Amino acid sequence: MSDFPEFRKLTEENCAFRIVSTRHLPELQREIESRREKGEFDEQFSREYMFRFKFTPPEELANATSLIIVAVPRPLTRAIFTWKGKQHTFILPPTYTIYDEKRIRVERLIAEAVEKNGYKTATPELPLKLLAVRSGLAKYGRNNIAYVSGMGSFMRLTAVYSDMPCKKDDWQKPQELDRCAECALCSKACPTGAISPDNFLLKAERCLTYYNEKKGNIPFPEWMKKPWHNCVVGCMLCQAACPENKQFLTRIGETVELDEAETKLLLKGASPTQISSSLMNKLKLLSIADYLYELPRNLSVLLE
Repeated sequence: MSDFPEFRKLTEENCAFRIVSTRHLPELQREIESRREKGEFDEQFSREYMFRFKFTPPEELANATSLIIVAVPRPLTRAIFTWKGKQHTFILPPTYTIYDEKRIRVERLIAEAVEKNGYKTATPELPLKLLAVRSGLAKYGRNNIAYVSGMGSFMRLTAVYSDMPCKKDDWQKPQELDRCAECALCSKACPTGAISPDNFLLKAERCLTYYNEKKGNIPFPEWMKKPWHNCVVGCMLCQAACPENKQFLTRIGETVELDEAETKLLLKGASPTQISSSLMNKLKLLSIADYLYELPRNLSVLLE
């Protein structure tokens, strides 16, 4: 964006961004709370996720005036597991992989840019998807996933508070992708009925992602059929079916192969102390090192 030459490095790294005023934070909070009061969020989902959000700047930057919202393009990540003499390939959604590295990189680039002018930054705890849509950076798809021009849904979102004056406020009403009005491919691709034609919000309590992120000792519900599972964590069915993502489906980033012994160890539920450094490095490259206790459950339905 030529209006913000100080953020040139973001655009050089193919990131896209928008800036909104922090005065919209109460409105953002009301929108989330209104949806919850209307019953648009599953109650259990609300208890598990909504408490994370804080709609005021942190104490160390209480005078923050701007929110910089950034989308970072991400390719697909491929994991290849050898099991019973055969190789099984699964894709990890772009929204899962290398998040901390990208977030830290974006935060550092923004901090370096604003500090030159005497301003500071801090990390928010906000609903990033809604924030991106309200800023105009992204649009909703029928599957309730955020899409960014030139990236589709294959990207990561992050945001940064700053006390830099908000000289151009991009705040706007949420928008949906134009093609969604005539397209229902994501809904047809979703086997669980999580994407409803008569309800804009995703039915989180029906989403595969919601269940394979749960603690590893919680089994999948009985109504969920094994053939529906397609990712080690998360789900790619609706995103892979979406025409907005067609041009990005062949972009593969990190590819990691795990041999039979390593796969067996994960299926058995090995603890961090039982994992070799080489295997741990592979899991970190796949961004699933934090899912050690979920992997036995998730992998078993994919491999056995």
